[in-house]
Amino acid sequence: MNTIKSRTPETSVDAVQRTARIAGVWFILTFVFSIPAVLLYDPVLNDANYILGAGADTQVQLGALLEILTAVANIATAVVLFPILKRQSESIALGYIGLRILESTVIVMGVVSVLAVVTLRQDLAGGGGVNATLIGQSLVALKDQTFLLGPAFCAGFGNGLLLGYLMYRSGLVPRPMALIGLIGGPIACATATAVLFGAYEQQSPVNFLFTAPEIVWEASLGIWLITNGFRPAPLITETAPKTTQEPDTA
Repeated sequence: MNTIKSRTPETSVDAVQRTARIAGVWFILTFVFSIPAVLLYDPVLNDANYILGAGADTQVQLGALLEILTAVANIATAVVLFPILKRQSESIALGYIGLRILESTVIVMGVVSVLAVVTLRQDLAGGGGVNATLIGQSLVALKDQTFLLGPAFCAGFGNGLLLGYLMYRSGLVPRPMALIGLIGGPIACATATAVLFGAYEQQSPVNFLFTAPEIVWEASLGIWLITNGFRPAPLITETAPKTTQEPDTA
């Protein structure tokens, strides 16, 4: 005798919501890794004679490790979101991945410059004089510029403008929230341009003020995705499979 047994597999909506929460975790991890890294870098970034002194190498190396993890988390946010975002626009979603990879590459360049200072300090053992100091300062200047070109320009254009547009158009998150990214991203790029041409310092309150909307957007996006997942937008609800039934022989 044949009977009908209902079977409800995990729907694509369930998988999408799991993806949203994973992406949210990666976004929060970018903050968890990057903020302590900046603090740990303080000795090498703010001591012009670090390369000739006793040094705080272990502290700086830990900061470098955290920045490497930041670069990994940056790429992970885009890779995890790509299967969803490409339903809105594959070309823009690919552009977002490309910018996250570029941003992470620039970050790693900064890590290399900082680790080079540490290696030179250990090799010179306090010697080298003025030439060593100039080399150390040059490497630190390179680190400063990677922060400007990576987290400032790339994040502003990628996370702000491109991701903000995709989230706004798709309705996967509240549109007022996505609007913060759409507005904050170009502002972050504009203030980075002003710093590039010497209008004010990168560490100035003015630069932080103009960068704040982008920071708020990324932090709020991560928190929203972890706590709420995606909103039930047509982008995901229209692709969910229906409950299936299959015959079962008693």
